[in-house]
Amino acid sequence: MSCITIATQWGFQPRYTGTAGKDAAGEEDTVLDYGLRFSDPAKYSRALRRAHELVISGVPRPEIPTDLADSWRRSMALGISPDQHSPRHLHDVADVLELRREHRLQQVMPALNDLLADDSSSGRHLLVLTDARGEILWRVGSPEVLRRADRLEFSEGADWSEAGIGTNAISEALVTGRPVQLFSAEHLVRTHHEWACTAAPITDPATGRLLGVLDVSGPLHTISTDTLRMVRCAVRVAEALLGTSDGGTSVSARPVRGASRQAIRRPYADVESLELLGDKPAAVFRDGSRVPLTLRRAEILALLDSRTQGWTAEELAYELYGDAGTTAAIRTEMFRVRSMLGDAVESNPYRFVAGLTGCSDSGRVLRLLHEGRVAEALEAYTAPLLSRSGALAVQLLRDQLDLAIGSAVRSSGDAGLLIRWLSTDMGTADGEAVEVLGRLVGHEDARYLAFRTRTL
Repeated sequence: MSCITIATQWGFQPRYTGTAGKDAAGEEDTVLDYGLRFSDPAKYSRALRRAHELVISGVPRPEIPTDLADSWRRSMALGISPDQHSPRHLHDVADVLELRREHRLQQVMPALNDLLADDSSSGRHLLVLTDARGEILWRVGSPEVLRRADRLEFSEGADWSEAGIGTNAISEALVTGRPVQLFSAEHLVRTHHEWACTAAPITDPATGRLLGVLDVSGPLHTISTDTLRMVRCAVRVAEALLGTSDGGTSVSARPVRGASRQAIRRPYADVESLELLGDKPAAVFRDGSRVPLTLRRAEILALLDSRTQGWTAEELAYELYGDAGTTAAIRTEMFRVRSMLGDAVESNPYRFVAGLTGCSDSGRVLRLLHEGRVAEALEAYTAPLLSRSGALAVQLLRDQLDLAIGSAVRSSGDAGLLIRWLSTDMGTADGEAVEVLGRLVGHEDARYLAFRTRTL
């Protein structure tokens, strides 16, 4: 179900249709442009707040569909006021820790964290996971987002059902059994009008029983057309993992449904190396198994291998997809990478664990160069880095590797190494190396002349 489908379900229209007569208050009866919540969230929020006040006072407005207004009325009948600030609290935080250990969603929280969480210093949204009643059991976010959530008591142990705090995305996912997106004054409580929330129920794939609700919330400007798709994708992953787990078996030891049997969560000690040179990238494990990598995952691993401080999801999205990149695409790929390599890859930011950076064949080439073992480095450099990749970030790494090898060979003063380098695909256009060879063997030497004709 797309964002537009959900908008239509609630009574919204995806296009502005102009005036449609007068309502009971004498106001122009217009249909609000749903697209404004993404293009001009402040304007959209102002219109919703005006409609909120009218509906609360008994004047229907087309911006607030009947089902949503009914939820407001149910909430108020349960004693929730639009001016209420605090939700009902069911447990202390210390008790929630025990509830987590006993809850089945404990199995999928690591995967959801991989896919959706952003607790970096610049993170803008909050990841929340509730139980089947709407009580918050987990939340992950940046320090700033957590502080903002604390001001609403949007925290562990709080009840975010209709009875607990009134209409919100979590409560509506519980009531409707469907993914729901609420923006600004679509929430009943006024202090929630600065937030946009997207939630979807998670069910037991075997029984259909509701297990809890996954929610992504943040300030109004954090919502995008991808948010709902991202949450629904994460729910599908969670339910697939639940479907492949046996009771209390850790999900980290089970394959995702439909995944390769080799693509299972492994301890990082099992990773022997990454083969990133050439056109058939793969991960190699200590038991001798070799798991092929898609080009995109190989590109991600090449970037991880290139720096120890790691990469944020936003950085990887830009480096690999440009301006069209989304963190959702990266998080999905990283979930699959971590399912294969296990604890070898840490998150927030994404990076190899200490001691594994440089474990690739390209990393070995650089390590040999740093140790002054030029002949061994040249022997290990069998093909260009991810030769099929057109990603600019990978091309730069490829060029840097060529430059490093070429510079080391030219500085070696060894005619044999120069000839070997010039005979490779990577060194064939190195005109400077040809000139160094000429000075070493003489400009009349047949070897020099043969390479010189190729660089003219």
